[in-house]
Amino acid sequence: MSQIAVPNLLNKYFDTLARAIREVEVTDSASRPILVEDAFTRVRTSAHTTHDAGKKILFIGNGGSAGIASHLAIDFTKNGKLRSLAFNDPSALTALGNDLGYENVFAKQIEYHATPGDMVIAISSSGKSPNILAGVATARKRGCEIVTFSGFTDTNELRKSGDVNFYVRAVEYGFVEVAHLSICHAILDLDMGWGAPKN
Repeated sequence: MSQIAVPNLLNKYFDTLARAIREVEVTDSASRPILVEDAFTRVRTSAHTTHDAGKKILFIGNGGSAGIASHLAIDFTKNGKLRSLAFNDPSALTALGNDLGYENVFAKQIEYHATPGDMVIAISSSGKSPNILAGVATARKRGCEIVTFSGFTDTNELRKSGDVNFYVRAVEYGFVEVAHLSICHAILDLDMGWGAPKN
């Protein structure tokens, strides 16, 4: 590969990633578009309402999205002072997967631990992971508010499953995962006052 091609390819890569983040699409439970800034405000407000009512924010995800879920649960708790958990404990996943099938590992934990008024944040690059969809369906039955993050095809099932649905129009895992993490960090960082005038 020529030395000229590498910088051009890198620029194209980072431009594509930046565009995926900037052009995130958000819809409500009826698939109606929501302005990104309005979606941010809704999620931030709901997160505080959830915490202030003594409820929890619950994150679920597989693979890279599991890493994002764990990362965000601790950041929302430690930095945001919002009661948050991720359902990625290896013993829970392997025990429930072994006994009940991997498609039920999140649904069963939500059944065990979620209460009405909790918020579930479901993250899936494809938006079609059976265990994420089953977890969201159980969360709905439990009376939880649901926020979803998905990518790949714009008709994915997860995108139609939440009260607020963030969709990244990209087909590469790297772009979708980094965009999901960036958007979630932006929600938290803005809530913590990033960019506000200093007194």
